[in-house]
Amino acid sequence: MKNILVLGLLILFLSSCKTEVKKEKSYDDNVEVRDPELAKESDREKIRTTAEAIADANGLQKWDKVKELKFTFNIDRDSSHYARSWSWKPKNDMVTLTSAQDTITYNRTQLDSASIKADQGFINDKYWLLAPYNLVWDAASFTSKHEVKAIAPISNTEMQKLTIVYKDKGGYTPGDAYDFYFKGDFIIKEWVFRQGNTAEPSLITSWEDYQNFNGIKIAKTHNRKDGNWKLYFTDVAVIME
Repeated sequence: MKNILVLGLLILFLSSCKTEVKKEKSYDDNVEVRDPELAKESDREKIRTTAEAIADANGLQKWDKVKELKFTFNIDRDSSHYARSWSWKPKNDMVTLTSAQDTITYNRTQLDSASIKADQGFINDKYWLLAPYNLVWDAASFTSKHEVKAIAPISNTEMQKLTIVYKDKGGYTPGDAYDFYFKGDFIIKEWVFRQGNTAEPSLITSWEDYQNFNGIKIAKTHNRKDGNWKLYFTDVAVIME
């Protein structure tokens, strides 16, 4: 994965599709813009990107020691409850899904028609659980913009904002956008999902109830802004080597 900081005036960024690669380690108009397509070995900055800072603040440096990750994905909506449990061994990408309907074990490097639907669910649930890490794992697949000052949509308080927009091709949900809101500790407090990079939010939730699992920090609870449902994780276990 190659990273670069592309810093430019916000006005110039919005008015032109051309992005100038700059080497300064400072912000212009409190905006940092990154495009992985412009990354070259000779242009790589030694300072971290905002995405890397968020991932590191959540314990990414400990991930290499993770032998197995277990968790149950839950959604409460009105009077209904939905849950499915996962076991993931990242070293060999073995995944086991346990639901009320079935138990499926598969290798993510060898997907077939029987396992691809399960894998779609796994990618969704894992993203909710480990989104800060996906900011590094998926870095070659999105463009990003970091704003030092923005108003968070739930608390209406001033925070920093990182916006990422996935490429139009590849993955299960190409072209989607996410806005991450955080303060100086780089721990996500709120986020916005915008399907297909629409201007209007598709979903706004909190990030709360953080717990440290052997150095891996996970937000266990996500409350929707309109109060219609709650997404949360139970039975979380991080087994280290």
